[in-house]
Amino acid sequence: KQQDGIRYHARDLALWRGQRLDVPVVLGSATPGLDTQRLALSGRLTRLALPARARPEAKAPAVRIVDVRKRKLEAGLSPELFEALEQTLARGEQALVFRNRRGYAPVLLCHDCGWSAPCKRCDAPLTVHAGGRKLICHHCGYRAPIPKACPDCGSLALQPQGQGTERVEEALAARFPEARIVRVDRDTTAVKDGLAKKLAELGDGPGIFVGTQMLAKGHDLPRLTLSAVVSLDEGLFSADFRAGERMGQLLVQVAGRAGRAERPGTVLLQTHHPEHPWLALLLHGGYAALSAALLAEREAAALPPYAHWALLRAEAKDASDAEGFLAAARDHLLAAGVPGLEWAGPVPAPMPRRAGRARAQLLLRAAERRALQTALGAAAPGWYALPEARRVRWSLDVDPIDLT
Repeated sequence: KQQDGIRYHARDLALWRGQRLDVPVVLGSATPGLDTQRLALSGRLTRLALPARARPEAKAPAVRIVDVRKRKLEAGLSPELFEALEQTLARGEQALVFRNRRGYAPVLLCHDCGWSAPCKRCDAPLTVHAGGRKLICHHCGYRAPIPKACPDCGSLALQPQGQGTERVEEALAARFPEARIVRVDRDTTAVKDGLAKKLAELGDGPGIFVGTQMLAKGHDLPRLTLSAVVSLDEGLFSADFRAGERMGQLLVQVAGRAGRAERPGTVLLQTHHPEHPWLALLLHGGYAALSAALLAEREAAALPPYAHWALLRAEAKDASDAEGFLAAARDHLLAAGVPGLEWAGPVPAPMPRRAGRARAQLLLRAAERRALQTALGAAAPGWYALPEARRVRWSLDVDPIDLT
């Protein structure tokens, strides 16, 4: 889905064009979204199952949960993972170590007073990059040097906390100095054809890929037999109601990189919560079982796809201007008198300040899409003429997939 400029979903646009041109549209995915599955359950889409892998000789990988509680970890990597990597390299095969966070460490922390390096333009911490030599904000691009001492207490005990792909790469290089290690993330693939060049670096020889979600899907690496997820706990306890769906999709996609040819594959999932019900559903019933349970939860809570949402966002130098516009837009919308519409806000966005601007949002929801579209069609054109609109940047996102 396009997240800036004209906000549209490529899948929905394809369905819309197919309907008007009277041609079939095929949606292919090993992990279809819950909204797509809801359309199939309601009969608006026809479901076609592909129960086997494309290569007849390829078997589903063996999945193993690694309980890392009370275990000594090195850059987030367990002894079991190091052992599996060593065996993979000894067989002349390739491995993928997945960490969905680029950089060296997510936070720079003072061990003595607890200070952490903040972005001056966003309500977010700066990420440690380049082996601990610089700080970068992943939201606005702000950069700063690593301070020599803590700005609050003067202590020299500044420590990177957590692991990003750079830190994982460093730990693997120290443990396997003779192995070829290729890091694949936004920082290493920024050049033209960067992703293709990185994927080709190992060729048919042994080695280890370390990377983010750009490694997770769409790549056919026949000699890759081990996929490992460094940590999946962030996806198990997120405030986003879509976290379970995204976690399940990502794990299935990462697992799908292993054992795609005649060599059997293995998947290692590191977690502090091996008994989590989502993991049990994935292991014993696959993505279908997890998505069925998540759909039941969404229906009980009246969340999408069993409700329809639109998010009106506003940002300004002053928070009162952003919230003032949203309040005026809400009142203008209510004046249209469309039944069946609910709202929440205006409230500060989950990240209240980004790139130096205050951010707020208004959530609109309806049980039926027609009510939501009717209300927006009646009110949205008038929002441009509101006096408050001249002091803000605003956007309307129908069916938002990111609430931050």
